[in-house]
Amino acid sequence: MKPYFLLFVMACKAITATAQDSDNRTPYLTKSLANDAINSVVVNTSAGGISVSGRSGEAPRVEVYIRGNNNRELSKEEIKKRLDEDYDLSIDVVNHEVRANAKAKHDHTDWRQSISISFKIFVPQQTSTMLRTSGGGIRLDNLKGNQNFTTSGGGLQVDKLSGMIKGVTSGGGIQVSNSDDNINLETSGGGIIAKNCSGKIRLETSGGGLQLEGLKGNINATTSGGGVQGNNITGELITSTSGGGIDLKQMDCSLSASTSAGSLHAQMKQVGKYLKLEASSGNIDLQLPLKQGLDLDITGDRVNQHPTTISNFSGAWEKDRIKGSVNGGGIPVKADASSGNINVSFN
Repeated sequence: MKPYFLLFVMACKAITATAQDSDNRTPYLTKSLANDAINSVVVNTSAGGISVSGRSGEAPRVEVYIRGNNNRELSKEEIKKRLDEDYDLSIDVVNHEVRANAKAKHDHTDWRQSISISFKIFVPQQTSTMLRTSGGGIRLDNLKGNQNFTTSGGGLQVDKLSGMIKGVTSGGGIQVSNSDDNINLETSGGGIIAKNCSGKIRLETSGGGLQLEGLKGNINATTSGGGVQGNNITGELITSTSGGGIDLKQMDCSLSASTSAGSLHAQMKQVGKYLKLEASSGNIDLQLPLKQGLDLDITGDRVNQHPTTISNFSGAWEKDRIKGSVNGGGIPVKADASSGNINVSFN
């Protein structure tokens, strides 16, 4: 599984760099928001990235960055000429809402004369957003409220958000960290890295792997294009992949995990209300807590037996199936490796 994660981590890093490429440049123009008590941001741009930050210590403002085709630097005179001829650019404040728009005036602008128009916006922390771009990445940090953002040409980077968070990209990876409440993120063109988040979390990708770490709450994470790697998850995790293996460590949760394209490893510190594992073309390695009451239903081509490590087991332990209980039973544990072996141990 490591090659999957190397590729999507590299992709996410590259996309993050693209989203942040304005950091070390001088903006084409800056608009102060110091007197406007902003609580909402609406941005539409067809060929540039968007960044919105609510971190303290920054003067409220909008910065606009413009580059030419193939990321070329342009003079202010050349930028103004191209804007006047081919683009509409506006930044307005209406009822405490920033509205920034950049769009081509013509349906078929000469690509050699095309420009990318990116926005970097600093606002109070209690601010909601609605962001749209088809040509760049989106980055949000230190915001509270409803965040809705979409791009078809870049990655998503989210840090320190709380509230209703909904983001979609069809052209890049996703990184989300230190966020909570209701998180819904989707990509068809990259991997997803999620760290130190809590609440109701939905993550979906058809073009990369999943890396999940330090998550708490109700988590649904699926991929059809890579492996799944998880560590230190509490609450409930439902995860599946048709494009790789699954490796889960330090789990303290209810868990449903399935793969049709690899092996599955699950290390359970504690089983929540249930445990359900399926691997249709690989092996399952399952580590269970030694002292918890469990009802076992485990089936594979072969189930590797370690009865001497189990106390208080009752039932049938055969070469291809375990059906019985440990420590008086209780939590249902079901594992099925239809074309592989299952290794069971208790720690």
